[in-house]
Amino acid sequence: MNTAMIQVRGLRKTYHTGDVDVHALRGVDLEVQRGEFLAVMGPSGSGKSTLFHILGGLAPPTDGHVFVDGLDLRALTESERTEMRQRKIGFVFQKYNLLPTLTARDNIALAQALGKRKSWPEGFNEILDLLGIKQRLRHKPRAMSGGEQQRVAIARALVNQPAILLADEPTGNLDTENSDLVLNLLRDLNKRTGQTILMITHNPEAAAFADRMVTMRDGRILTSDS
Repeated sequence: MNTAMIQVRGLRKTYHTGDVDVHALRGVDLEVQRGEFLAVMGPSGSGKSTLFHILGGLAPPTDGHVFVDGLDLRALTESERTEMRQRKIGFVFQKYNLLPTLTARDNIALAQALGKRKSWPEGFNEILDLLGIKQRLRHKPRAMSGGEQQRVAIARALVNQPAILLADEPTGNLDTENSDLVLNLLRDLNKRTGQTILMITHNPEAAAFADRMVTMRDGRILTSDS
């Protein structure tokens, strides 16, 4: 039985800028197993953010195939990809992307509504306990530290019980103490719940928290520590 949550085959992405073709991905093959915590590391311009957006159904590839939990993303219509994102993928970004006028609870509830869920899933209170934000749900982002805001963003990403959590530089705006806290929480979440996590990072210290790391450069995967 295939346990891969993500399968990538021959993935290519070319951007056309005037008369110049920019080859962001040059034939990427990758598998992420169910319950795995994978870090994709590389410098700016290596193609890791392009890979992130394609895996999340946010951008189409030029060539190749991406399967997420058995679904071939290239075979889906735009509306089907939107539904797939809402049901199967949770996103965590560097800048938190919390709505400043809403409380933490309402930021989470908005994601829940977009996912067409009527109530928090079973076990979600335990996730809030793990993240340490249960007592902060009535606060708005301006009353929270960066680390607290990122933990709310993680809770928001998990409220619809996604098959995979995609995290793009989740500690990029945090100091060392809060970075370590968030990374430890992601690792703990992965170990306790079996949540599949793919994290994009340029930081080898952050990548070390994952089970496995692959390195990208010039649109290709160069190495894997598997």
